[in-house]
Amino acid sequence: TGLLLLLALAPPRAGAQTPDAERTIRLRRASSNEAIARHDTAGIGAILAPDVVVVTSNSVHAVGRDTNVRRFAEQFRTRPDVTYLRTPDEVRIFAPWGMASERGRWTGSWTDADGKIVIGGSYFAKWRKANGVWLIESETYVPETCTGGAYCTTVP
Repeated sequence: TGLLLLLALAPPRAGAQTPDAERTIRLRRASSNEAIARHDTAGIGAILAPDVVVVTSNSVHAVGRDTNVRRFAEQFRTRPDVTYLRTPDEVRIFAPWGMASERGRWTGSWTDADGKIVIGGSYFAKWRKANGVWLIESETYVPETCTGGAYCTTVP
C-alpha cells in the first residue's frame, strides 16, 4: 500500500496525459466554436493568448489577440452568415511545461456574391497554460477541400 500511495502522489511523468487539462481544452474549443456561431468577438478572444499567431487557410499570418479579433469582426461584417467549426481529433498535454497540442478538422462556410462557399481541412493548435488558464499560442489551418464560387479557385 505504501508503493500505491507514492505512485498516487507522484507528479505525472513527462508527456503524460492529464484528463482534466484535456477536458478543459476541449471545453474551451467548444466555447470558441459557440462564440463564432454567435459572432461574439469577445468570446473568440477569450481563448487566445495576447501574442497568438494564426496562419489562416489562405496563408495570412495574423499576430496578436486584438488583430485576430478584428479580423473576425470584419468577417462578420462582410459575410453575415460566416461560420467556422473546429473539431479536435486529439489533444495531448505536456504537463511539466504547461503546454498542449490540439489536432483536428475544421470547416467554414459563408455566402459570396457568386454562391455558397464551403471550405475545410486540418488544423493544429498549440496551447499554453498561463496563470492557471489554457490559451492558444498558435493555430495553423490547412485547406483540403473547397466548393463554391471563385474563392475556391483563386490562389491567395
